[in-house]
Amino acid sequence: MVWKKLGSRNFSSCPNGSIQWIWDVLGECAQDGWDEASVGLGLISILCFAASTFPQFIKAYKTGNMDQALSLWFLLGWIGGDSCNLIGSFLADQLPLQTYTAVYYVLADLVMLTLYFYYKFRTRPSLLSAPINSVLLFLMGTACATRLLSAAGPVAAPREAFRGRALLSVESGSKPFTRQEVIGFVIGSISSVLYLLSRLPQIRTNFLRKSTQGISYSLFALVMLGNTLYGLSVLLKNPEEGQSEGSYLLHHLPWLVGSLGVLLLDTIISIQFLVYRRSTAASELEPLLPS
Repeated sequence: MVWKKLGSRNFSSCPNGSIQWIWDVLGECAQDGWDEASVGLGLISILCFAASTFPQFIKAYKTGNMDQALSLWFLLGWIGGDSCNLIGSFLADQLPLQTYTAVYYVLADLVMLTLYFYYKFRTRPSLLSAPINSVLLFLMGTACATRLLSAAGPVAAPREAFRGRALLSVESGSKPFTRQEVIGFVIGSISSVLYLLSRLPQIRTNFLRKSTQGISYSLFALVMLGNTLYGLSVLLKNPEEGQSEGSYLLHHLPWLVGSLGVLLLDTIISIQFLVYRRSTAASELEPLLPS
């Protein structure tokens, strides 16, 4: 497991022991009930994220207007945030569940973008290949860069304190930031900004259409639930031995902002579903009415 890489760390190095399967499968040291709850919530959040995309796929198949319902900038901001999230999770030594979730994000985004471009250019097949190839190239580059950076991490960035910025300076009881982790922290912060910005085009699209036709509310409802559980799983996790709670929160701050911060904007989208529910229902029934 990648997460058992530091020194000669093994199962016996857990200060208070751990549940064996958590260590074997996830490489995490679950010392007490809080850590076990963190793992449980993290696993449930992954299930929520995994399930969230399927209702949208079904909705797109039924309505055939995914390119009109979803904003392209929303999808691009989403995949940009997920890609930065994946790279930052590797570099900043985040929890294993955070990285596993980030990998799924990128894969789900690829499917979502493929569907978007399919419905956008299905009547113009000659224009379809360029956008999809661009997305595939971007994702392949992201995966390769992540692999190279994670592999080169121990050599390029020895685990020594990086004191170049006051925000990341080391205090008593704090876990020092390595240079690699600082880079991951910055990329994770960019990811959070992209997540927050990605919702604004979708809110604008819904407002201009005065409808949420073609969008599955389950997509946002399950993402909201997943982000809530994801944030709680990070907050419930015990800091490493000798690390203060403040230092732990600082190390995970961009990912907490990215997961919990978008809840407000997703709540606005949820309100739009309520406000526009009548016009949305009328639009969905219109094709069924006799001409």
